Amino acid sequence: MALKVELKPRERILVGECVITNADQRARLLIEGSVPILREKDIMTPERADTPAKRVYLAVQLMYTARDPSVHHGTYFQLIGEILKAAPSSWPYIEAINNQILTGNLYKALKATQRLIAYEEELMSHAKRRAGLREGREGDREPA
Repeated sequence: MALKVELKPRERILVGECVITNADQRARLLIEGSVPILREKDIMTPERADTPAKRVYLAVQLMYTARDPSVHHGTYFQLIGEILKAAPSSWPYIEAINNQILTGNLYKALKATQRLIAYEEELMSHAKRRAGLREGREGDREPA
């Protein structure tokens, strides 16, 4: 069964190692075979990988699109080691990613990494809110 993909005008999609850019009209593609496919919105570029969790996503993405995913394992393990050192509470998210990688489900590992990114954003939001309280800002305080 073919995968049906609808592309908006000028939307890009990664199919295997090729980037396909749609022209200026909507297009429908039917893709057969087992090749890595990522829509533009799911592609992480090195420039956008500006947090530890986003760098993990980039490493998993490189595994997903590589002919030999093991080439990127060293980078991945280094990155998750850094995250766990800084935020041990992220272990359940890392474990979910690891399980998907170990079973060869790299697309599902990408989806699990999106949950790690959301968790990281939540941690950063809490940290910023707490920093504001320490600075004496009134906006974040609970009413008396």
